[in-house]
Amino acid sequence: MSERELTPEEQKALLKLARQTVARLVRAGGDEPPPAGLPGPDLARGAFVTIHRQGRLRGCIGNFTAQGSLVDTIRDMAVAAASEDPRFPPLRAEELKDIELEISVLSPLRPINDVSEIQVGRHGIYIVNPRGRGVLLPQVAAEYGWDRETFLDQTCMKAGLAPGCWKDPRTQILIFSAQIFGEKQTQG
Repeated sequence: MSERELTPEEQKALLKLARQTVARLVRAGGDEPPPAGLPGPDLARGAFVTIHRQGRLRGCIGNFTAQGSLVDTIRDMAVAAASEDPRFPPLRAEELKDIELEISVLSPLRPINDVSEIQVGRHGIYIVNPRGRGVLLPQVAAEYGWDRETFLDQTCMKAGLAPGCWKDPRTQILIFSAQIFGEKQTQG
């Protein structure tokens, strides 16, 4: 990423904040104090919060640009991933014990001139076409073992477009990188 990387302590604090936010949302309950070690208000970046339940996707929402500090973005995206992802019903309190959170802190979007610039596993793709737009995070291609063309085709399909839409001259392809960390990696 072009800006500084988050420290392991900041990563743990952001994951704890995301979990507290989701728990507060689904339980409509008590307010815990914010975790120590959160990055300062000067750190503003886009981010995605992904929720997995028993190893399967349960919600994922993000924003490419920060509307405030990274802390504010993480709170907002945690709420959205738990309650606003149109692919899933809102998360229920009884599911909390079975979920794992992952956060992807994003670099700025960058348009590309040639698809050869895309490094699978390092870059995420954002496709913009007059008929739709879609995004897949860098880790998705690596998780599924996709090559570059499959990754592009899958991003087209995520946008509700036909595979190969990335070849259309009206389609803009933007890439980004992400610092990705989850509860599974930061426990201990």
